[in-house]
Amino acid sequence: MGFRDILKKSFLEGANVMDFSIASVALTIAVTAVIGIYIYIVYRFVSRKAFYSKSFNMSLVAMAMITAAIILAIQSSVVISLGMVGALSIVRFRTAVKDPMDLVFLFWSISVGIICGAGLYGMALMLSLCVTVVVFLLDFFPAVSAPMLLVLNAKDGKVEEDVMGIVSKYAKYYRVKSRNLTKSGMDMVVELRVKKGEAEMVHAINTLQGVESVSLLCHDGEK
Repeated sequence: MGFRDILKKSFLEGANVMDFSIASVALTIAVTAVIGIYIYIVYRFVSRKAFYSKSFNMSLVAMAMITAAIILAIQSSVVISLGMVGALSIVRFRTAVKDPMDLVFLFWSISVGIICGAGLYGMALMLSLCVTVVVFLLDFFPAVSAPMLLVLNAKDGKVEEDVMGIVSKYAKYYRVKSRNLTKSGMDMVVELRVKKGEAEMVHAINTLQGVESVSLLCHDGEK
């Protein structure tokens, strides 16, 4: 018997790596579903977006269960595992994840599916509890106030000095982002962090002679 025959025989003997009973598979899927529902509840409490996506939240539960089933299938047969690698390598996801926390929950759901598929239920439970504690604990820390953009339109550039005087009175930080001066007037954008009195600052700038319009926009740096 040559080396090729030995390798072929060993591969075929290892084709069926593990045999799973219906009860063990059902237990794995059930435990994964329970932890997935837990992730669903945590995401619902953490998410404060105006346009809450219930379908995305539901997909977290389904993704955990599907991942667990894939891990079980990979463990059951070497041939299936190779087929899975080939099949999953051609999958392309085009949906953009806009919120970084959505990416965290996606990875959390996939990780739970992998861990539960490997039979490490305690580890999956411990991971879920630790992630929950960290997420809610960090959520209590006060966030730094987001910078704002002051968009100004004036008849001429002479009013800039008066505008910056008012801005320095109300803002703890400010910087001119752009300044466009033409024969018909001036457009200016100022990035600033207001200490207090946003409405008073806008009203004071708007009353200056030569100012045609002024807008204050919230800028979170993500768009």
